[in-house]
Amino acid sequence: MTSHLLSWIIFTPLLGGGMILFVPKSKSHWVKWIATGATVLTGLLTLKALTLFKAAESGFQMIEKVPWIPAFNVHYLVGCDGISFPMIFLTALISILACIGSFGIKEREKEYYFLYLLLQTGMLGTFLALDLFLFYIFWEVVLVPMYFLIGIWGGPRREYAAIKFFLYTLAGSLFMLLGILALYFNSAPHTFNLMELTQNSFALGFQKIAFLALFLGFAIKVPIFPFHTWLPDAHVEAPTPISVILAGVLLKMGTYGFFRFSYPLFPDASAWFRPYMAVLAVIGIVYGGFVALAQTDFKKMVAYSSVSHMGFILLGLAAFTSTGFNGALLQMFNHGTITGGLFLLVGVLYDRAHTRDMFGFGGIGAQMPVYSGILIFFSLASLGLPGLSGFISEFMVLLGAFPYSRIFTALACLGIILAATYLLLMIRRVLLGPLNEKWSNLPDINLREIITLAPLMIFILAIGVYPKVILNYMMPTIGALIAKVGGILS
Repeated sequence: MTSHLLSWIIFTPLLGGGMILFVPKSKSHWVKWIATGATVLTGLLTLKALTLFKAAESGFQMIEKVPWIPAFNVHYLVGCDGISFPMIFLTALISILACIGSFGIKEREKEYYFLYLLLQTGMLGTFLALDLFLFYIFWEVVLVPMYFLIGIWGGPRREYAAIKFFLYTLAGSLFMLLGILALYFNSAPHTFNLMELTQNSFALGFQKIAFLALFLGFAIKVPIFPFHTWLPDAHVEAPTPISVILAGVLLKMGTYGFFRFSYPLFPDASAWFRPYMAVLAVIGIVYGGFVALAQTDFKKMVAYSSVSHMGFILLGLAAFTSTGFNGALLQMFNHGTITGGLFLLVGVLYDRAHTRDMFGFGGIGAQMPVYSGILIFFSLASLGLPGLSGFISEFMVLLGAFPYSRIFTALACLGIILAATYLLLMIRRVLLGPLNEKWSNLPDINLREIITLAPLMIFILAIGVYPKVILNYMMPTIGALIAKVGGILS
């Protein structure tokens, strides 16, 4: 199985989805356990891949290559390295927890879990594909189930949010497709193979145009200001487990695209666009923080906080230092665990109170002590408390960006201050003060909900105390990428 291990990782969720199609609708409990079993098996296969992954090597490992469309030199080509493997591990982890969190879904469960598993296959394929044609297929596969998961199982404005998400992402994908086709026709020989394309030397003018085409596709997915307006609507209307997937994994597909394709293929254009990316990063950090501060809806506040935190990843990419790049990649992983947990906690409260208005609560810290302790833990991780994972990744980004621009670094620090402000205000409004009698009978968090949060807390604490546990897998590949783009090893 190890020779095709990555393919098993990609398609195991789809096999589970296929099994679900043959389950009678009356056997809804079978559907849940088949879906959970498929996600858990994918996680176990990922752990198996972890034992085979050689952290000290910078190149692609466990490569699988099979001719697919020989007339156009298209291959089924997958592989992983220190950039993609943390994202695969994150996807497997978040998918298991969000699947368990989906047990509260009671309508059209068969369709829901099939789409959920199809979504997981698309995400895993996106992170492992090394052929740009194959990458584009998986990228688009993600779009379809996410549209239906929001549009069918979402909130009151679900159709609007789903259509907006679909149109934004599709528009970006079309620009990205043009960039991929341009790469194909300007390579010699014509190929979609990433490893062969990186051996080509493209003219600076072409690099700028192609970089911009891919940038639009990736920037909308992140999302980078000003392409971010689909995100709050999608988060607010999506069911809680899908919000967790959206924040924990889908947003990372955009920043992963920069690491995997934009920088290795267009090193000169990457350096040319560097100041513009830094400006957009700082705007996203500060703007996202201020807008999050203005929110009264708990879920929308967490959604806008994602715009701010994802800005740190973009700033790390603009740093062109190994510390900045490592910090950006680590922030991708950390943001997935922290913000995914916050969305799960929003869902726990909404399931009980059926409102997300922070001003409508107050004093529930005494009523729900276990929930409150966990919420405070994730909030402190999000605002960057030393000892938790959110601190180390943002610190590395700032440390890496400082040699490039002290002004941008100083402005980015405002995002940390704003995060502390809106998160501590949230804690005060929701947990502290006299108890609103309306919530005097709210039950505390239950065991199933704790199970979805506990693994995330373990990773947040472990990485915060000993970040080398994950950095050891990233650093060799990041070092090779820095050398490719002409950055600074620091």
